[in-house]
Amino acid sequence: MFLGQYRHTLDEKGRLTIPARFREELSGGAYLTQGFEKNLRLLTEPAFERISEKLNDMKTTDPMARELRRLIFATASQVDLDSVGRILIPQFLRDVSNLDGEAVIVGVGEGVEIWSPGVWEGQVTQLSDVDANSERFSDLDL
Repeated sequence: MFLGQYRHTLDEKGRLTIPARFREELSGGAYLTQGFEKNLRLLTEPAFERISEKLNDMKTTDPMARELRRLIFATASQVDLDSVGRILIPQFLRDVSNLDGEAVIVGVGEGVEIWSPGVWEGQVTQLSDVDANSERFSDLDL
C-alpha cells in the first residue's frame, strides 16, 4: 500500500526519483497515466490491469466510456524503475501536469499520484476544510 507524501526533483531529462518505500511494490512494472486533477497516476501493473479490464467491459456505444478510455489509455506509458529508482516521465505528461523541476509524490492506497507543488498546495488547502470534508464525504460511510 502506498502512503505518505514526498518531494523530489525532476532532472533535466524528466526523470523522477521514486521514494524508496514505493520502489519494491513498483519493481514488477508500472504504468504512468494522466490523473483526473492536473496530476499523474502511477500504478502497479496489477492495478492498471484491473482498471483496464473495467474500461474494456464498458459499452463502446457509451460516449462517456469512450472518453474515459481515451483519457486513460491514450496518456498511459509503461515505465520501469532504473538502477537508482527513477522513472522517466514523458514530456507530454510533464506538460499536462505542469511538472517542471519539482514534484510531490503522494501515496493514495493502491497507487501513487504525482503533482506539481503549486497544484498540490491547492489540494491540501481544499482537504484542510474540515466542515466541507464532513459534508463532501458523508455518503462514503467510512
